[in-house]
Amino acid sequence: MTLPNNKALDIARVLTEALPYIQKFYGKTIVVKYGGNAMVDEDLKNSFARDIVLMKLVGMNPIVVHGGGPQIGSLLDKLGKESQFIDGMRVTDSETMDVVEMVLGGLVNKDIVNLINRHGGNAVGLTGKDGGLLHAEKLTFTRDAPELAAPEIIDIGHVGKVSSVNTSVVDMLIGGNFIPVIAPIGVGKGGESYNINADLVAGKLAEVLKAEKLILLTNAAGVLNGKGDVVSGLNIHAIQALIDSGEIHGGMLPKVACAMGALSGGVSTVHIIDGRVQHAVLLEIFTNEGVGTLIRA
Repeated sequence: MTLPNNKALDIARVLTEALPYIQKFYGKTIVVKYGGNAMVDEDLKNSFARDIVLMKLVGMNPIVVHGGGPQIGSLLDKLGKESQFIDGMRVTDSETMDVVEMVLGGLVNKDIVNLINRHGGNAVGLTGKDGGLLHAEKLTFTRDAPELAAPEIIDIGHVGKVSSVNTSVVDMLIGGNFIPVIAPIGVGKGGESYNINADLVAGKLAEVLKAEKLILLTNAAGVLNGKGDVVSGLNIHAIQALIDSGEIHGGMLPKVACAMGALSGGVSTVHIIDGRVQHAVLLEIFTNEGVGTLIRA
C-alpha cells in the first residue's frame, strides 16, 4: 500500500476542518464589501475571486458590494477635473456623478464580474438603479465647530444615503444560482443618481436580507485597541466603549457604525478583516483564527 504524502494529508485535514463551517453556512446569505488593496493587487484580486466562487460552490449565497474611490479619482485626474473632499466625503456635482456611474457601474463592476467568471463563477453586475434595488435620498452634511455661530449645512452634491431596498432583483439572481455584484449607486424619487458609501450599502443590504454575515474588507488588520493590537472579538457594548475612549477613530469609525447598524437590524455577525491577506474571506469563514475582528450583537 502506498501512503499519501504530507501535502495530501494536509489538504485532507484542511477540508475536514472546513466541513462544520460549510454545513453551518449552507444556504446562508453572506454580504461581502470589496475594496482597498484587494481591488488593485493582482494576486489579491484573484484570491478574492476564488474565495467567492468556492463559497457559492459549497452552497453559500455570497453577494459582493464594491467601492472604487481610487479609480474614480484616477479618471477625474485624466479628465482634468479636481477631486474635492469634505471630511472624507467626495463632493459630487453632476459631472462628477457621470464619472462615478461610468467607473463604478461600468469599468470596476464589469472587471469584478469578469474576474469571478474567469474563476468559474456565474456573476452578474448591477447598480442600485437596476430593478429599483437601492432607493436613495440626498445626504445632508452638517458641520459644527466652535468658531461657527450655528451649524453649517454643506451641499456635497449627488451624495446619498439608502432610504429603502427592493431585494427582488437580488432574490431572482440568487434563485438562479448567480452571484450578484453591486455598485453602490442609488436612485432618487426623481430618477436622479446618488453616490453612496459602499460600506453603508453593504450593511443595509445585509440587514434587509437578514444575512448570516457581513464581511468588510479593509486595509487594516482589523479593529485595533489603544495599544495597536487587533481585537479579535467584540460586541456592540465593547465597540461603544472603544469609541468613547477614542481608541476607535478616523476611517474605522464609519465601518464600526455600519457593523452596529447591521447587527441591530438582525445580521448574525459582522467581520472587519484584512483584505491585504490572500484568501482573507475563506480564512475568516472556515477557520477559528480568522484575519480580523468578529463582531456580535
